[in-house]
Amino acid sequence: MEKRIGTTFVLLAGVGLLMAQNAGRYMEQPLPDAWETISTEQSAPLQPPPAAWWTVFGDSMLDSLIHVASSGNFSLLAAIDRMEAARMNMRIERAALFPSVTLNAGWTRQQSSGHTSSLPQSISHYYDASLSASWEMDLFGCLRKRVKAGREQFLASREEEADVLLSLRAQVASAYISLRELQQELKVVEHNAETQAAVLNITEVRYKTGLASKLDVAQARSVYYSTQATLPQIEAQINDCITTLATLTGCYPQQLRPLLSPVAELPVYMEPIGTGFPAELLLHRPDIRQAERLVEAQAALLGASKSDWLPQVFLKGSVGYAAERLKDLPKHTSLTFEIAPAMTWTLFSGGKLLNATRQAQAQLDEAIHQFNESVLSAVQETDQAMNAYRNSIRQVVALREVCNQGEETLRLSIDLYKQGLSPFQNVLDALRSLLTYQNQLTQAQGSCSQNLITLYKALGGGE
Repeated sequence: MEKRIGTTFVLLAGVGLLMAQNAGRYMEQPLPDAWETISTEQSAPLQPPPAAWWTVFGDSMLDSLIHVASSGNFSLLAAIDRMEAARMNMRIERAALFPSVTLNAGWTRQQSSGHTSSLPQSISHYYDASLSASWEMDLFGCLRKRVKAGREQFLASREEEADVLLSLRAQVASAYISLRELQQELKVVEHNAETQAAVLNITEVRYKTGLASKLDVAQARSVYYSTQATLPQIEAQINDCITTLATLTGCYPQQLRPLLSPVAELPVYMEPIGTGFPAELLLHRPDIRQAERLVEAQAALLGASKSDWLPQVFLKGSVGYAAERLKDLPKHTSLTFEIAPAMTWTLFSGGKLLNATRQAQAQLDEAIHQFNESVLSAVQETDQAMNAYRNSIRQVVALREVCNQGEETLRLSIDLYKQGLSPFQNVLDALRSLLTYQNQLTQAQGSCSQNLITLYKALGGGE
């Protein structure tokens, strides 16, 4: 049953998949028309990310880590090797378009039997040297289609390498942001622990002077030690981030730990973005370009399998010299040659050609479905990342004000407690709340940067 083209391909209008149009099988359910521009509100469209998108964070350490990972990550190096293997396979396929020339030279000595014919037993020998050539005349384009398939597979492997590089850079940036976020959380916890220690000192002084109960001291100590207990877990998570970055960059943790252990600021980049994006931005994604190349390759292989049903024409020949005596070999009377055009046409193969064509058709259909899925995944990832980044900015702005109010609440509650005008419970609540607010702000800032990384990755990283 012929299926009509879904509007998934409308998303990539202007790019087109000529091979996919020949396949005749597409998505049955069209996407909403509004998805042609992927926008839900009236606003400026989202712009493509910069090529070196990670530089927007303004962190030289992050820049250095990504530079090292781009040349030392073993998964990336393996992808480069696969690309080179695909390049060589393309050249192997291309070589079939040219004649095969072989040089033959040798000396032959042979003896005939005296009992197989009326001729007496004899011994003969001769020297020979010749060039032989064989060329398949690609009258129906079978070889050219296989060459095209090899080329498209090479281009797909190059897009795979670009996708691995994009993912690697995003992973490095994400791990680095997590590291700095945890370091800031550690800094927040240590600062709050100092504040709680000061409050504990106040309660001890007031208890010794009879102005506070021992319960206040016990509660202050409970809050202080509870905060201290979170430090080892955060330090362990920091170490995990460093080892992750070491693996991604192709280094050992001991090489990176001295560079990354010192606490540094959390890179935060918060700029407003558009709510809609043109569909052409999806073409920046290497995985979509790879899926497109694979469709082209499978379509070419389908065409080649159909050409296998047609005759194959070969042109073979040789030219050389042969003589009993070596000194006579160069003489023109020793010249030998052969011209042997040939044609082969498979008339019956037990269904081999038919099933090979059906297999190629099924593989093409599979490639088209994978392309459609890649486009839908790109739309989903970009839309989710865009919404997450926009909302995380709003959360950071709100939490900054919450932290300001939390600091003011703690200051006022301590002053009132010193004057005996407020119970110690208010101080405890303010201490706990401020630690929670500041941790939430740090985590929200980290999430904001993480969402921006995810958005840039979803848009193809500006490549």
